[in-house]
Amino acid sequence: MPGALEGTTVISLEQAVAAPLATSRLADAGARVIKLERPEGDFARGYDDYVRGLSSYFIWNNRGKQSCTVDLRQPDDLALVESMLASADVFVQNLAPGATDRLGIGSADLRRRFPRLIVCDIGGYAPGTPDHERKAYDLLIQAEAGLAGVTGSATSGPARVGISISDIATGQGAYAAILEALIMRSRTGDGAHLQLSLFDTLAEYMNVPYLARHYGGKEPRRLGLAHPSIAPYGLFQVSDGEILIAVQNDREWVVFCDSVLGQPAVATDARFERNVLRINNREPLDACVQAILATHTMSGLCELLDRVRIAYGRVSTMADLAVHRSATKVPVETAVGQVELFAPPVTVNGKRPVLGRVPALGEHDVALRREFGPPDTADPKRIGSAAP
Repeated sequence: MPGALEGTTVISLEQAVAAPLATSRLADAGARVIKLERPEGDFARGYDDYVRGLSSYFIWNNRGKQSCTVDLRQPDDLALVESMLASADVFVQNLAPGATDRLGIGSADLRRRFPRLIVCDIGGYAPGTPDHERKAYDLLIQAEAGLAGVTGSATSGPARVGISISDIATGQGAYAAILEALIMRSRTGDGAHLQLSLFDTLAEYMNVPYLARHYGGKEPRRLGLAHPSIAPYGLFQVSDGEILIAVQNDREWVVFCDSVLGQPAVATDARFERNVLRINNREPLDACVQAILATHTMSGLCELLDRVRIAYGRVSTMADLAVHRSATKVPVETAVGQVELFAPPVTVNGKRPVLGRVPALGEHDVALRREFGPPDTADPKRIGSAAP
């Protein structure tokens, strides 16, 4: 079955995670994605060498693309990129602020020359803000946007979310915005200029703790594996391990007390009758629940929770996740052979997408230069050696 974006051409002057993630999703949907790389390559190629010598970050976010190395200080290479843009539908870039303007391929210039083109600029901080020119990376944004301040435990101090969540969230946001712009263009014929920043993305995600602090006067606490707004919802010890239990509402609380704790009277304790009261009395609540759960085994408690439909989760290591009964893996081809990834989350008509090959650096140089440039630019020896 053809992808929804088959026939759509995306040119991406990208590096690291946020922009490559967005364009990998476009490639999954059938778009032709031409990845423009520095002659030394996207620096994410060197983040690690865990996958048979290749970078785990790069494999994850660059499937299904064509790789073309360019030195945009060279007039021929810049002309090649402009030729690509003339026939493209989407241009994505996450270079330093102002870099594309200095090259003559900034958003305003491209929108004037190519009215149907959708241009997506991804940066650290939004244009017009005092920090727009600052360098910004995922961990720094987690701290600046307040996420690190609500992550971790009361004793550990602020902590990083264990994945590059600023980059990932911004890439997903860019993907959604590009799809919206493509839909709008199908109605109006006009392209669009999209701008996203890592900081704005995470700040928007922080609205619940912000509203709690701004209007409720409640400074969010670092709670480790516990929910700040729902209780009991956190990590408890059983006789042979640890388990997360989530009681989502007052109805479930009554069921939990009756069928799991075996203490129906606890549900009507004046301290615990409603969720707001349980949050305000979290310490005695958790102590009461913990005392009873400590007598259970993991398997016995999971069976009981399944029977009464109370949600729970176990804390998986990567070894656990690798063999998790609900995990789906899909193959992807690379320059060193086939590897497995966890599958994208969406199924279409019951099927997972087929993921395209991860390109070697400059794998498509000759073909792309032949397609978009004068005949003599197909010679890969003409490629420059400096970064764009």
